[in-house]
Amino acid sequence: MIQNVNKYHIYEILSSDGNFYYTIPKYQREYTWSYREWEALYDDISENDDEYFIGSIICIPLGDSINPYMEVIDGQQRLTTISLFLTAIYTRLKEHKDYLGEDDEDVLPSLRKSLKSKNSPNEIKLVPQVQNSNRDDFDYLLNEVGLRKATAPKHSYYAMRKISRCYNYFLSRIDKEIKGLTGEDVATFLLGKYNKVKQAMLVKIEVSSHSDAYTLFESLNNRGTPLTAIDLMKNLIMARAESHNLTIDDCYNRWKILLTNLSEDYSIQERFFRQYYNAFKHRLNEPFQGDNERKKDPLGIVATRSNLLNIFESLINKNLPLFLDDILRCGEIYSWLILQDSTETTYRKALEDLDHIQGAPSYLLLMYIIRNKEELNITDNQINQLIRLLAIYFVRRNITDYPSTRDLTRIFMDIISKIEETKSVGNDVMTLIIGTLSTSTNCASDEKLRSSLGGDIYKENVGATRYILCKLAESAMTQETWTDLWQRNDKNVFVWTIEHIFPEGENIPDCWVDMIANGDKQLAGKYLAEYTHKIGNLTITGYNSSLGNKSFVEKRERKNKEGHYIGYKNGLEINREIAAKDIWTIEDIKNRTSNLIEELMEIYKFPSE
Repeated sequence: MIQNVNKYHIYEILSSDGNFYYTIPKYQREYTWSYREWEALYDDISENDDEYFIGSIICIPLGDSINPYMEVIDGQQRLTTISLFLTAIYTRLKEHKDYLGEDDEDVLPSLRKSLKSKNSPNEIKLVPQVQNSNRDDFDYLLNEVGLRKATAPKHSYYAMRKISRCYNYFLSRIDKEIKGLTGEDVATFLLGKYNKVKQAMLVKIEVSSHSDAYTLFESLNNRGTPLTAIDLMKNLIMARAESHNLTIDDCYNRWKILLTNLSEDYSIQERFFRQYYNAFKHRLNEPFQGDNERKKDPLGIVATRSNLLNIFESLINKNLPLFLDDILRCGEIYSWLILQDSTETTYRKALEDLDHIQGAPSYLLLMYIIRNKEELNITDNQINQLIRLLAIYFVRRNITDYPSTRDLTRIFMDIISKIEETKSVGNDVMTLIIGTLSTSTNCASDEKLRSSLGGDIYKENVGATRYILCKLAESAMTQETWTDLWQRNDKNVFVWTIEHIFPEGENIPDCWVDMIANGDKQLAGKYLAEYTHKIGNLTITGYNSSLGNKSFVEKRERKNKEGHYIGYKNGLEINREIAAKDIWTIEDIKNRTSNLIEELMEIYKFPSE
């Protein structure tokens, strides 16, 4: 497993022998160290005695005797930072080379050789990670300071990225310390700093394979940024690639495609892996159900955050090629579900609606249906019907908070189990889904929905309240009058927002006290607590902060700088009745609440079998 473990000085790690180099594989994280780590490294090396220990690295010796190199599995952050520190020292020493004595004439050539390698494809001792232009930026930097012959382009935002910022940080620290010094004193300081760095100690662990490297890496890497379950899955895949006759690069590229489909949001990535297992649990468990295995689901009854890694470690170890093929296909489907793929699909409009009503718990069912639609004899039209049905279901669930959130995964997993047990296909699948979701234990009753719609709906669920208000407004729109009520501004905030007609703030403006309670502040406060969050007092407007506590007429007549109405005369059908009024009363709130409840009860009536 471990070929060699030794403690080395930095000058030995970056030997002046120019025949070998280090390379960072592209599937590793990009260079992430920043000011805190740079400062700590500079101070630790500067303030401690020679041979200060700065950590360990794990490498795999690769290549041959003619072109040897080390693949760095752990330690790229240290090696990259040390290389940039030495580059900064080289830059300043080169500027003061005329002050070096005869005994120090070999310092610059030696320092140059510790940063260069004649066998490296980039002419440099350390070939950094490619992500976020790390390698290109490093090439450009070393070209600028005269350590590379080949030209390298300067990419946009070079100065803002980590390689450039790290190098300039070390330059600035050095410059602060040599400020006020001249000539030989500067050279002496720089030589001392160089000696401190090259005498620092690292433990280099050489292992024979990627599998050994990742096993060791996982056991040692309890520092720095914690590894997530998904990071460890990736590491395990890379470690198992060779034993499954796959290449590291192919596995990495396929993993990258998967995560791209899932977005950069870790919570969404983790949810996908949980829902993938929960959706296909029965099929995924089959290879593990041996003669002596009594459990129906040996991998787990349901995927949770705590058992996620154990489940996927078993799947990866069992059949990595099959696992990658299947999860990539499901990841592509999931990219449609979360609207990550901008390509117009048959389901996109319906999925946007489901996303707006926060229907993500149902994605495990949709992923199962879409993945198996041919075997289930399900058409795209039926899938669209299902998505719209689920949107209705989640309106009822999110407005009433019934059933509880913790039951939703079970409900959708039960539906999949019933489909498989009954071998349902075609219309029978749709009938089964409707029948299961419409039961009293799985769906809020009409009475419960009506009660919740009549309550303080805004306080209970702002997102669901916004959804139904937007849907009411959209229902009267035509292609010519269509307005995107889900548009966000450059701060990712909704442009169109919920507006309380009778303002919700505790300090009720006098104009509203007079209008809504005939000047009685105590009564106005009572009305505020009882009616302000009712659906009849809510609408959708843009520029909500512009309206605030203004009088009713000011809210109604409000215009923007261009002269367009942004108050209740903004053209939305949901505001037509309000815009026709001169005053707003408690009776108006009651009547509008009653009317909207009847309209919503009809819109969100859940079908029976």
